[in-house]
Amino acid sequence: MAARLDRREVLKGIAGATLVLPALEAMGEAVSARPPRRFCAVYTANGMALPRPELGIDEWRWFPSVDAAGQLKLGKSTEPLEPFRDQLSFFGGLSHENGPKADSHICSDMWLTGAPLQDPQPGTFNSVAVDQVVAEHTKQHCRLRSLVLSIDSGVGFMSRTSTLSYDMEGRPIPAENSPRRVFDRLFRADASALAGRRNALGRQLSLVDAVLENATSFAKRLGRTDRETMQQYLASLDEMEARLAASEQWIDTPVKAQDRSFLDLDASPEGEPASYYQTMFDLIALAFDADITRSVSFMLSREDGMGISDTFPLKLGLPQTHHNLSHAGDRDGLLAFANYDRFLSEQLAHFLTRLSGYRDLDGTLLDNTLVLYGSGCSTTHWPKDLPTLVAGGRGMGLSHGHFVRDGEQRMTNLYVSLLQALGIEQESFADSTGSLNCPVFG
Repeated sequence: MAARLDRREVLKGIAGATLVLPALEAMGEAVSARPPRRFCAVYTANGMALPRPELGIDEWRWFPSVDAAGQLKLGKSTEPLEPFRDQLSFFGGLSHENGPKADSHICSDMWLTGAPLQDPQPGTFNSVAVDQVVAEHTKQHCRLRSLVLSIDSGVGFMSRTSTLSYDMEGRPIPAENSPRRVFDRLFRADASALAGRRNALGRQLSLVDAVLENATSFAKRLGRTDRETMQQYLASLDEMEARLAASEQWIDTPVKAQDRSFLDLDASPEGEPASYYQTMFDLIALAFDADITRSVSFMLSREDGMGISDTFPLKLGLPQTHHNLSHAGDRDGLLAFANYDRFLSEQLAHFLTRLSGYRDLDGTLLDNTLVLYGSGCSTTHWPKDLPTLVAGGRGMGLSHGHFVRDGEQRMTNLYVSLLQALGIEQESFADSTGSLNCPVFG
């Protein structure tokens, strides 16, 4: 009888290995029977309220405290997450090593990449985002390689990006912000329309092939700036071609039957903030439940007052826009800022509730999903001590209910730990120095 192999042990025997082995028969039935492992990164701009002790409102600090028994004590701004106390942990002292070297508004660009944000070569800027590393290792199992969402669609521009996700070459991946378009992309696969969709896919693939061939030839005759623009265009065509090919592969496989009647597909960023956020979170949960994708990023707001979400606090009756609240230094201003943090905690709690409500092969979706929530700065665009929360993953061995603060640590070390929890045997990411040594990850 052949020996039973373990992926981690095999990789340990290969010096410097960072790739995931394919599922081999010698690994037994556990590989195929294991529930899907999923990742969702949720970002809010402008940091969180961290009032100074002398203001006398410590209960409104976003970071929790720990009581004498070592138990988490959530503040008022994170109180809506109380039902999930044993399913989440907070991290303090994290930052990107290169954050203070860059424009302070660039923190969303590098939040999932940890990139140096220098320009070592013409036309280069960023590096791959951790959600896309997850996507690269899970794409063969899913209709969609990844789902990239934001409050403002597209990519934005450097330092005021409207996407969190960067491909394997560090190019920004356009985000979607319309619930109806997201729904159509995820679930419009009616059996009666399969023949027409198959023909349409064939025509689209042929068109993309032709455009790619001509555009590549055309790009060779352009100057440097135009070539860089064409490279971005070609990258978007590559992504479209991959998406179309994936659609062709899955076109005859029906999507899981689900109750989607509660969705408000008319919700929009211009409307009621909670309705919009909750609809987008509902779509993510449904996508995970149907195993349409296992990698999602969702940008709740953009840096420096850009985009529609900056006005959300005003819609909630708070006195200033989100960016202006983040610059508050007085007691009243910080209380208003913290109240908006609480509103965002309510939206995150809605998402965790949805994930908890879906059964998985073993446990719930939340048990088999890692949710990363945080910001790329702490206070007033300061890119250190990043407010960070990780929820879910009990089915991956995570032990929650902790506030981890062990001096200053690299954010990319947390990403290595998250990747390893997801079963991606990667020993490094960006400028990491290893994984986090903390009770959350054992």
